[in-house]
Amino acid sequence: MTQLSDDCFAHGNQLTPLDEALALLAKRLTTVADVEVVALNEGLGRILATDVVADRSVPPHDNSAVDGYAVRFSDLNPAADTSLPVVGRIAAGDPPVSADSDEAVAIRLFTGAVMPAGFDTVLMQEDCQEEDGIVHVMPGIRKGANRRFSGEDVSTGDKILHAGQRLRPQDLGLTASIGFTALSVRKRLRVALFSTGNELRDPGAVIEPGAVYDANRFALGGLLTQLGCSISDLGILPDDRTVIADALRESAVTHDLVLTSGGVSVGEEDHVRTAVEAQGQIHFWRLSIKPGRPIALGQVGRTPFVGLPGNPVAVMVTFLRFTRPLIDRLAGATIHQPKTFPVRAGFDHRKKLRRREWVRAILEKDNDGWTACKYRQDGAGVLSSMAAASGLVELSEETTDIRAGMTVDFLPFSELGIVA
Repeated sequence: MTQLSDDCFAHGNQLTPLDEALALLAKRLTTVADVEVVALNEGLGRILATDVVADRSVPPHDNSAVDGYAVRFSDLNPAADTSLPVVGRIAAGDPPVSADSDEAVAIRLFTGAVMPAGFDTVLMQEDCQEEDGIVHVMPGIRKGANRRFSGEDVSTGDKILHAGQRLRPQDLGLTASIGFTALSVRKRLRVALFSTGNELRDPGAVIEPGAVYDANRFALGGLLTQLGCSISDLGILPDDRTVIADALRESAVTHDLVLTSGGVSVGEEDHVRTAVEAQGQIHFWRLSIKPGRPIALGQVGRTPFVGLPGNPVAVMVTFLRFTRPLIDRLAGATIHQPKTFPVRAGFDHRKKLRRREWVRAILEKDNDGWTACKYRQDGAGVLSSMAAASGLVELSEETTDIRAGMTVDFLPFSELGIVA
């Protein structure tokens, strides 16, 4: 496991634009996940550790794209029907054959069958009529029609997948097409996750006045799972500095990242901050964003620590737009800027200059296209807004005033790694 430098999270206390903060992370963080080899059918969602280079072409030979008849284009009459004797039959999987002579003939061919030597064109069976071993071909076919060429999908030496990719079903299929049975991938990032607070209870527990159920840990656990992380759920820790310090020390030894939410401010009962500082260091990054803003980044020993805000919407938004790129960097994944899509605003909204802001929105479609409708409540503690929303309207630092009907940038949850 690669170790991070002790000052990788050091940062000033100024209000920092999101893009600047992400660029700084990209510059300072390195991959900590080691490499392992997994079977191809176990690769879904894993992060590729090395490029995949094809050692064969796909398809490996010219073949027919349809059921029909292989002919030499030069044997066809361009102005009238052509009648050709059928001298052979090739199905997919049959070895390649060739005609015994240079006479004008046709060979019955099925989809995927190897093209016979010297034949360059395939006529669909629907465009032909065969009687007594003679096929009658109409004019008008172009040379090379319905013929798939060797290597038109993949050529020998092509780099078909790149290190850092998170493997998708189509990537596994493409790798299988060149005959690979295993891939080198990054080991799953090991993340220790816990909540702190005497007021928190696990779902299902008896809840007393003043207590609340812990939602953040379950939301974060789901987000980490969809990123392919290996999670150790340490549960809810009491507001006890010794208990928290012990949990931090033990988890830092066996994990690549420690992640919490809440408990890192300067209150008398916020013991996470002091426990981290006693075993390493912590820095507060004040991002120019809403919801969110304060994020605690540091290290317990040499293991990265991230402390997210306490409000559940702020937890999810800061994870999606800031913590996920951080985790991708540690895990060896290529970081991609999520794509936004222009839609109409179905709401009025004002915001501060020089602050990135996200509005939870539900997409609705009419005859004029898509409209992003703001959720009825927008507080940072309204987790139902994230459950109902289709994604986030992302408002740039320069934007201050949105009116219904204006074009805004919509960021679907799928672009942030949340899949249905």
